[in-house]
Amino acid sequence: EGVGQLARAVLVDQAPLGRTARGNAATYVKAWDRVRARFAAEPEAARRGLTPAHFSFNVAAGRCEECAGEGYETVEMQFLADVQILCAVCQGKRFKPEVLAVTHRNRSIADVLAMTLEEALLVFDPPSDRDYVVRRALDPIERVGLGYLTLGQPLSTLSGGEAQRLKLARALSEQAKGTLFVIDEPSAGLHARDTAHVLRALDSLVQEGASVIVVEHDLDVIRAADWVIDLGPGAGPQGGRVVATGSPQDVARADTRTGEALRGAADGFMSPALTTN
Repeated sequence: EGVGQLARAVLVDQAPLGRTARGNAATYVKAWDRVRARFAAEPEAARRGLTPAHFSFNVAAGRCEECAGEGYETVEMQFLADVQILCAVCQGKRFKPEVLAVTHRNRSIADVLAMTLEEALLVFDPPSDRDYVVRRALDPIERVGLGYLTLGQPLSTLSGGEAQRLKLARALSEQAKGTLFVIDEPSAGLHARDTAHVLRALDSLVQEGASVIVVEHDLDVIRAADWVIDLGPGAGPQGGRVVATGSPQDVARADTRTGEALRGAADGFMSPALTTN
């Protein structure tokens, strides 16, 4: 029922976002376009005839040609894993000297790639000079607990959980109304503090008009749900049947393994009515 109200469905899983060094968190959420534009607007960039394209390590105009903007050179080994050696020309900075000579707020484009997302927000979106384009792109990443990532960290180096949260951050920066998000175990591998970041992000999606279905076993996530569908009675081949449905409080009353776990959960969740049976 109500499927007519949905415009699209989005799967947010832990599949890798990319296998090359060409993509990073800033390019994935499209914040890098704004950064390049701000560097190109500097007087020194205009004097040198540099455009936003020169501040991309994926374009020949401004990238180091020795390493093709990678920052390192890969030496293929016949029987061993490939070896990566720091580029002898750019020393890992990825750009030509004339591009690196342009600074924005006393930082080169290479300095920006080395910043964490938290640092980038302070530089590009300070309270005294708000940049809402940067804020809209980067703030969701911080909200899901990934503010420690550097802007230049390749997507291929992210863990499955980090990749999933970055996908969730991108969803937060887009139109949520009318979208059904199906999220596969967002708590996998996360500390409880990081799970709290994810739950706040999911709440934001719902408040903005999205619908969210989460496949999960973590009790903190189950307690935060509006509605729970408990599958069982056991795991794997012993499950597959709906054994309880309802609010987390309803499921906590059920004679199921999930209900039992909820009844034994942290103090403050269970009401007296739920703990007397």
